[in-house]
Parts: sequence; structure tokens; C-alpha cells
Amino acid sequence: MTDAGGVASGVPPLGRPRVHLRATTSTSDRARALAVAGAPHGTIVTAGAQTAGRGRQGRIWAAPPGRALLCSLLLRAYDPLLPLRAGLAVADLAGEAALVKWPNDVLVDGRKLAGILVEARPQSGWAVLGIGVNVAVDVDDLPPEVREGAATLARPPAALEPTLDELLARLAVRLSEPAPVCLAALRARDALRDRPVRWAAGEGIGGGIDGMGALLVRLPDGAVRTLDAGEVHLDS
Repeated sequence: MTDAGGVASGVPPLGRPRVHLRATTSTSDRARALAVAGAPHGTIVTAGAQTAGRGRQGRIWAAPPGRALLCSLLLRAYDPLLPLRAGLAVADLAGEAALVKWPNDVLVDGRKLAGILVEARPQSGWAVLGIGVNVAVDVDDLPPEVREGAATLARPPAALEPTLDELLARLAVRLSEPAPVCLAALRARDALRDRPVRWAAGEGIGGGIDGMGALLVRLPDGAVRTLDAGEVHLDS
């Protein structure tokens, strides 16, 4: 695999060493075990298939074998903007039409192309960044419950490895850039801006991203609510 570059000068490159598995329960499970065992920054676990891939809120990430990019990256530093930086990297990969749905989904034409899950242990000095991207997926092959909301890059299966290299290169750029640059790019790709949104405690209109990466929501009474965590749904 080609060298995708590090997050900064003197930092080991992303994607090395690499553990590739024909099938596993979850690449993030393996990456967490490697983190505890002392694996270095940039270690990546990839798989052809997952039997228990996870998304946020305990959801299952389903993908046909050999058709999606399934990977988890070990980072020896925690950045609160990590999910957003990763989302931007995937959006960069997907092209101008891709938007980032705060905090961790990438959408194309309103459909989910990729999911991102960060599991961090800041006190132990590591974070595992899990990324799933529908690279060569035929959406008709997906389970009925996710088929209508899924997007794909529509690349051939042979493009999985080049796509991984490209993603790591773009991720290295996004991880290394100053927070204001990252946030400006995120605002330009904000899928929730001026759109009706709802969450467990209320609803409103997406009002942008603040300087800490939190979501701003304009409430019906004119107040502005700041959400720094949680699940937000985009209403049509």
C-alpha cells in the first residue's frame, strides 16, 4: 500500500502497520485490542466483511463482502473534532456533491454513503476511528431497511485498495489542518444548515456549526440551542 502521509511532520504515516482480515466481527474491536497492546499511531485494521460492524447508537453497519471499505484506524492522540475531520475526508473522497451530516455521516443526494464511529480513551492516549464507505456496493443488495437510504461511490470492487489509499491521504490532510480551516470546510458541506432537524429533546432548524464543532439549532421560539453530542435526524 502506498504511503498516505502522516498527520504532521515526524508523525508516523497513516495505514502502517496494517492488519487485513478476510472477515471479522468488527475492525474496531480488533483495533481497540491492538491499542491496548501498544500498537503504534497509524495502525489500521481492514476487513473484507464484518459480522458485527457498529454504527452510532448500537446500530449495525451492513455491507456486502468485498464491496465496501471497512477499516478502523488507531490514533495516538485525541482531537474533539476527529469525527468531523473524518467526515470531511470522506466527503473529499466522494466529490463536491457530498455533504457532512453532523456529527458523523456523509450524504450524497440525501442518502448515506459512509458512517464514522470514534471510540476514544483519552486517558490512555488513543482513539479508534472506524470508517465504513460504500465503494462498490449495489444498493439493491442491501437489507430492505437500509436500501432506500443508502448511497454508493459505484466504483468497481478492484477500486477498494486505491480508494483506501486515497482516503488515508485525504484524512492525513484533514487531521493536520488547523481547527478554523476544518470548521470552515465543514460549514461549506453542512447537510443540516437551514434544514428541519429533530433530536430526542426537541426540533428546530439547523443553524450551522460553532467554533467548537457543536451543532447550532434555531428553535421555534427564536432561541438558539447548542448540541455538542447526540443523534440528530434530518426531516424532509
